[in-house]
Amino acid sequence: MTAIAAVSRNWGIGNDNDLLYNIPEDKRFFRRTTLGHTVIMGRKTLLSLPGGKPFKDRNNIVLSGNRNFSCEGAVVVGSISEAVEYAEGAEGEVFIVGGGSVYKEMLPFCDKALITKIDGEPDADVFFPNLDKLPEWRIEKESEDYDFEGVRYKFCTYVRVDSAT
Repeated sequence: MTAIAAVSRNWGIGNDNDLLYNIPEDKRFFRRTTLGHTVIMGRKTLLSLPGGKPFKDRNNIVLSGNRNFSCEGAVVVGSISEAVEYAEGAEGEVFIVGGGSVYKEMLPFCDKALITKIDGEPDADVFFPNLDKLPEWRIEKESEDYDFEGVRYKFCTYVRVDSAT
């Protein structure tokens, strides 16, 4: 599984159930990368999407503790183990797309993380685990710096370090 997120300098990812930044190239990267694959998200992340509808042209898995919650175009599961089990049978790559608690709980199942690092630190109330401080993760590659309306950012690929080496 692969986590995918855009993070600020302090690894913030959202505030008031909205993204911290709206960088068109980051959104295009997300779309290109996840299109035709499976995405796993929490209920709040789903509800924050336009119209509260799942992503088009993707297999959507939504985690919710509310057993009565349903969503057309998505499979709703009640636990991380259910999400993992359902994802194992999915075609293509599986991407974890948020929110904060889903990233934290699903990170142990991931072997890669595609992180857009944004050079800013706006107020955030939701965070991605800081991979730079976790010894089991390392940057495999990073892009050049880009700029959108004065905001600098770059695309980074993190990989889980094989504990056997």
